[in-house]
Amino acid sequence: MRIKGITYDTGFINAGANTKEKFESYVIAREMNIIKNDLNCNAVRITGGDADRLEIAGKLAAGEGLEVWYCPFTCGLSMDELLSFLVDSAERAENIRKTGAEVVFLTGSEVSLFNIGFFEGVTLAERLALIREPAKLKEQIPQVRLRMKEFLANTVRLVREKFNGKISYASIPFEAVDWTLFDFIATDAGHRSAEIAPYFQQGIRNLVSQGKPVAITEFGCCTYRGAGDKGARADWIIEWVDGNADRLNGIYIRDENEQASYILELLEIFDAEKVDAVFVNTFVRYDLPHREDPIEDLDLASGGIVKVYTDCTGKTFPDMPWEPKAAFRALSAYYNTHRK
Repeated sequence: MRIKGITYDTGFINAGANTKEKFESYVIAREMNIIKNDLNCNAVRITGGDADRLEIAGKLAAGEGLEVWYCPFTCGLSMDELLSFLVDSAERAENIRKTGAEVVFLTGSEVSLFNIGFFEGVTLAERLALIREPAKLKEQIPQVRLRMKEFLANTVRLVREKFNGKISYASIPFEAVDWTLFDFIATDAGHRSAEIAPYFQQGIRNLVSQGKPVAITEFGCCTYRGAGDKGARADWIIEWVDGNADRLNGIYIRDENEQASYILELLEIFDAEKVDAVFVNTFVRYDLPHREDPIEDLDLASGGIVKVYTDCTGKTFPDMPWEPKAAFRALSAYYNTHRK
């Protein structure tokens, strides 16, 4: 693998709730330094729905010498609002690229599911409910694909007028993206569940066989026993109140080793199949802190490779309000061993 990366959330915004309430530049700068020098990444995927935050984090990552995968991740925007956001972001990303940084621009992430106008449903909850009802989801997919085809073709045309580097799109499989538009094939569907485990590696092989470099823009695991078998659905154990994580829906057993092992197993598959770029999801989830009460320990539902504290700092990095999990150490060692 050429690119050994991690995702960094600058704040996913849904119905007024933000996964990163505090955005402090000095903390971002420090975390980018840790990502480069302690986690041994050579790239970071910057995600979020605030244009200014994306730009600030992108500049700080570039300042550390990391390759920046600049990835707007919006929620609840209309198609016109989304297009405007992406074109503006492309211009900001180009300004970073002009400083000499390596920058790849992603024209959104899972836009059909998280934004308005592709699927039926005004709220995110309405659209996510379709995932639990395969028959209803299947009914809408043909129309979604037509809308996605038109939207991405128009978006790519306008983005390439603003951004002169390589571009891609962080997709989900049912969107059926036309990859002739892009420089990379990229997918957020890098999660392996028990249901797809027998043919997961073949699916990755099929992507690579299409002849363009492949980026796994999202894969990872939550931090409880059995999370690996659930794949991308592992965080469905959260109970939400007004868009904010409140507690878990039951008692789960913390298992940092399962998270670490899952990530390493998938990295071995991606490396064996000659995937070009990988991004573990995610570095930190400040909205899912660790608590002593098991049912309120939101960190169990977090794919973050650090455990967030609300009332103290960590021991490994005393200036940070979190402590590395087993996955942090495992990923750091893997990336260090696979340096080129």
